[in-house]
Amino acid sequence: MNDFWIACGHHLLDRDEGGGLCVTDEFLKAYFARPELMPPADACPIERRLHRELLADPRQAVGADEIAAISDADARENWQFVLAFRDLLLRHPTLEAAYLASVRSGANDLPPLFVNQLVHVILRNALDGCDDPFVLRAAELFFRVQRILPHEQALLLGDEEIVGGRSPTPVLSLMSMLGGTTEAVLDVLSDENVGVYWQRSDQFDMALDLTAGGRGPAALAEAMTRWISHLLGIDVTIEPLRALQEADLTWYVGLDADATGLGDRLWHGDELDQRSADRVLALFRLTFADSSRAHDDVGDEPIYLILSMTADQKLRMKPQNLLTGLPVKRLEMVT
Repeated sequence: MNDFWIACGHHLLDRDEGGGLCVTDEFLKAYFARPELMPPADACPIERRLHRELLADPRQAVGADEIAAISDADARENWQFVLAFRDLLLRHPTLEAAYLASVRSGANDLPPLFVNQLVHVILRNALDGCDDPFVLRAAELFFRVQRILPHEQALLLGDEEIVGGRSPTPVLSLMSMLGGTTEAVLDVLSDENVGVYWQRSDQFDMALDLTAGGRGPAALAEAMTRWISHLLGIDVTIEPLRALQEADLTWYVGLDADATGLGDRLWHGDELDQRSADRVLALFRLTFADSSRAHDDVGDEPIYLILSMTADQKLRMKPQNLLTGLPVKRLEMVT
């Protein structure tokens, strides 16, 4: 079986009987060994001692007074963030339970970097055994910002960090024949090159075609289905739609902040201008396998999922909305 997303550290974690990820000392030590936490040559003795002790015992209790005594302000902030993240993981039996507790609380005290890393490793667990690189590439939207890449009528997404690091206007390999000139080249995941994804999964350097009716939307639907099943223990069916006109938005979930705003406008009866409508990237219809799991006033009605881009043509998906926005009677995790 092919492995993928090795850099997320899933191999450092244990699993409980339900399949949830259990934190280990090795996983915590990997965070304390990050470059941001390595004391520089001029670090104060307190920071050096704290770093040394936590590498030896990553579960050691650390008081606020110890952090406050670190002389460098940036180092104090780094330690506050990483220890808050560690303490969140240690308070819960699994990483899945920690993530659910965080998103249900509505707290925004963890930096996006830590949240995305947590989503990354949990999603790796949820997709364990998946042999479809299209689903895996679509799932990268959960924890990696994407940029919309222009190419005729196709809707192509490239990883923002990769795109931004190489060139503001990268050329896709399928576009090279059209005369594009730049050093940055992204391969679009296709049936012809799908096999190379396994070796490149940690590089995030393959573009995804999210054009309606293609493999991309169906792959994203499968990733969302497995995310919901893994974290909430609810079986759903998610199918991509081609246009907003196919949806009666009685019940909806915005998959990003912009989509939530667009959905609110539609729900209140507003008509979207063409510029706003063009920001909708994908639309999905979700139905519960067991309608008794939905709120009584939902019944058998479908839930619509909206995915959109920002005004600057970026996509910042919020996978927590799939967990907190669905009208379910009980949000229980099975792991």
